[in-house]
Formats: sequence, C-alpha cells, structure tokens
Amino acid sequence: MAAPVESKIDCILFSEFHPTAGPKITYQVPEDYISKELFDAIHIYIITKPQLQGRLIMANVFGKKIMGCPVCIDHPKYARNALIFNICFVFASTANSRPYEKIVRKLSTYLISLEKDSGLISNEDSKTKLPKIMSQILTDLNEKGSCAVQVADEVTTIYLKTVQVTSTPTEVHLHDVPIFTVKKDSFFPQQWDLTTQQILPYIDGIRHISRIAAEADVAISLVKSCTENMLYYGVITLLPIFQYSNVYTVTAKINHLAEDVTLQNECIKYAIKAGMQA
Repeated sequence: MAAPVESKIDCILFSEFHPTAGPKITYQVPEDYISKELFDAIHIYIITKPQLQGRLIMANVFGKKIMGCPVCIDHPKYARNALIFNICFVFASTANSRPYEKIVRKLSTYLISLEKDSGLISNEDSKTKLPKIMSQILTDLNEKGSCAVQVADEVTTIYLKTVQVTSTPTEVHLHDVPIFTVKKDSFFPQQWDLTTQQILPYIDGIRHISRIAAEADVAISLVKSCTENMLYYGVITLLPIFQYSNVYTVTAKINHLAEDVTLQNECIKYAIKAGMQA
C-alpha cells in the first residue's frame, strides 16, 4: 500500500565519520538533496556523540525532518578503532514520520549485520552497492509501503514495511468475511507469522472466519488474532457474510460504477471466483 503523500520519504542519506575528513555525506538518494552547507550545519544530529549512538534521533531543522539511528561498531581493525555511520530518512518538516520509526531502527540493524558478516560498509568496493539499495528502498516504500531488497551475494534480503499508527481494530466475529484491500503481491507472506501464512490462501472475500478456521485447520482464536493483526496493518477489511435471507439494496453511489471504467474492472476482479476469467 503506497505511503500517504504527507508521509513520503524525500531522501535517504548515508553518512559516516571519515578518519581524516570527519562527518561527511557518502551517498544520498536523490543526489544533492542535502547540500554540503546544510549538512555542515546539522551533522551533529546525524553523526552524534557516543551517548546518542544506537538511539532513534529525529531533528526538525531548516524545513526538513531528519530521522536516523547512529551506529558505532568498535573494533581494532577500523581506523580510530571504530566504524561510525548513520543511514537517515529525510522528510518534509510537516510530514508524519511515525510509520518509519521502526523501519529506520531495523535498517540500521541490517547494516550492522551486513558489515559484521561481509564488510559491506568498510570495504570500499562493496560500499558502492549502497546507492542502489537506498534507491530501491526509497522507491518501494513510497510506492508500496514495503520492500524486499536483495543485497550483494543475493542471500541476504532486507525486508522493510511501514507501520501505520491506527486505532485498535474492530473486533472480529465468526461470521465476518475478510477481504484484501491491497494486491496480494504487494506484500511478502514470509513477513507474517506462520499461522497467518497458513490462513492467507483462504482469504478470498467469500469464506468467513469460522470457515477459514475449519478449512485451514487452525484454531478459531488464532484465526481471529491473525485477522485482527492484518486489520491493524490495513491489508484486509471485513465484510458481513452474504445470506440469502437478507435484503440488499444499492445506494446512490451505484452511479459511480456506471461511469467509472476503472471501478468496473475492480468490481469484476473482486466478484469473480479465483481461477475463473472475466
């Protein structure tokens, strides 16, 4: 699900402490978004004092909101016995950046692991892969709200997903019918817990909670819990079960269906059964 306009990431910035040059911008996507003059004025919020390393730092300065989690890896193999860096997300000063707080922390953790495992950052050759990684993260998070970026040897994959801060989801009942609000290929099933992965194939807009539990052979309480979790992240919504004993009527909004071709195609897609062609 695409990020709301008010939450778009404007830039991803990778900065490090050079042993002779000091704090510097190594890479940024898009290029030259943060000028050297601006960086020199704000670098104390990016390459921070030791007391702030490993903490989420947010600075709203000069019309921009910058969020990062400064990292220091101590080891005698590095110049000055430490590798200090930070990968930051940059937003407009008024942007809602809360959905990205966990992502920034998680991304810094990925980079720490990649550095310790393969020297991704300290090796000048492998470090050149960062702009491509950053560019894909920026594009995918803005367009889809999630990303899966293969790194270097194509064995390690960076999984990130925005978390929209919402109210507590509606209680799930046995007769509720879950239906996806996003395309199934827009998120990654392996990001969910094993129980959720087990019930995903049964969510089709037809089966209700009780039926999903029976066919997936999963306890009803677990199906309800997984459904509430997916509701929280906005990937499904709930519909009332269809019953022939009920009386259904259209609203005035039915006129939109007669005039909007895109809406007609969406309606057909949701109305046909899986495996059938329109």
